Amino acid sequence: MARWEPGARDRLVLAAVDLFTEQGYDATTIAQIAERAGVTKSTFFRYFPDKRELLAAGQETLSLLLTEGITEAPEGATPLEAVAGGLERASSAMGPMNREIGPRLKAAIATNVELQERDALKNVGLAAAMADALIARAVPGPLANLAAELGVLAFKQGFAQWLEADRDAALGPYTLAALEELRAASRSLT
Repeated sequence: MARWEPGARDRLVLAAVDLFTEQGYDATTIAQIAERAGVTKSTFFRYFPDKRELLAAGQETLSLLLTEGITEAPEGATPLEAVAGGLERASSAMGPMNREIGPRLKAAIATNVELQERDALKNVGLAAAMADALIARAVPGPLANLAAELGVLAFKQGFAQWLEADRDAALGPYTLAALEELRAASRSLT
């Protein structure tokens, strides 16, 4: 097995998603994932503590991009304008691999309660990171939490719409349109 080849982490994620789709999450072993990716089990454990954490493969980067966009929003930006900055920053990092594995990963998650729980925790983590970035901008806690939750929902909705769109389309317009739809919908709550 070629342990020295670059891209082992991405290959592990792709191999896992393929195996989860083909034979189910529970039937897939770490040894099978490593073999499909062309690496050893020890290489797997260098990147992931267990197979469930493959779902979070990029959560730290996504959180960082979202919070950087919020932090760098103009000084007078409203909370949702700052969240839009985070969505733009995170969306710009999404490319062909995200588009390729997105539908398969969604299908794998839908078939397993443990994966659904991990996915929900990922969303909680993203919302907490965005809320913290908003609070650092002096946005009051309840408003920061609400804006962050809308941001997570907008990212999920925009991502789902992007997967159905033209292959050459960028993700950003979809997440921003979803955020605007949610902003409009929230006005009718009062």
